[in-house]
Amino acid sequence: MDESINLSAQSLKGVAHPLRVRLLALLREEGPSTATRLAERIGQSSGVTSYHLRQLAVYGFVTDDAERGTGRERWWRAVHRGMSLDTPAAREAPAESEAYMRAVAAQYAERVDRWLYELPSMPEPWQEAIDLSNYWLRLTPEEGADLVTRVRALIGEYRRDDADEPVPDGMERVAVQVQVMPFVRDNENGQAA
Repeated sequence: MDESINLSAQSLKGVAHPLRVRLLALLREEGPSTATRLAERIGQSSGVTSYHLRQLAVYGFVTDDAERGTGRERWWRAVHRGMSLDTPAAREAPAESEAYMRAVAAQYAERVDRWLYELPSMPEPWQEAIDLSNYWLRLTPEEGADLVTRVRALIGEYRRDDADEPVPDGMERVAVQVQVMPFVRDNENGQAA
């Protein structure tokens, strides 16, 4: 699987749909699958998932997994480990950019909700290695960009998850979600713009 890609205005059109974001996340997190298996996992028909998988393939996000498919069973795998959305692409395709970011945010919220349900049964060593924090900072745009760059570099120092490989003993899959969200305020009255 390739590393991450930067979304373009064109590729945003292929992924700016909540179901496509969810399917792509499942393929990245759980490895290759069929439209039927994914449909069962997300509560959709295999026809719907098959359509969205084909659309993801058109835009280069997924591909056939030639090592698995036999006969009528078509397996799909994610092409990239992750995606990033840069400002120029977001400006060129604002509606698609917003749709994509809303789908990702919904997925993050669902992931946190699922984690909270599992928290009471979390093994004790992991109880010390969890965090769900919120920090309010006052930053300039340059400081915000620096913060994002430095957080990405720090995360890059750790092992990336590969859904195609078994998890080594003593390790668990860990989701790290990062949101740097400026809330621009009107300077005259202090209200959010």
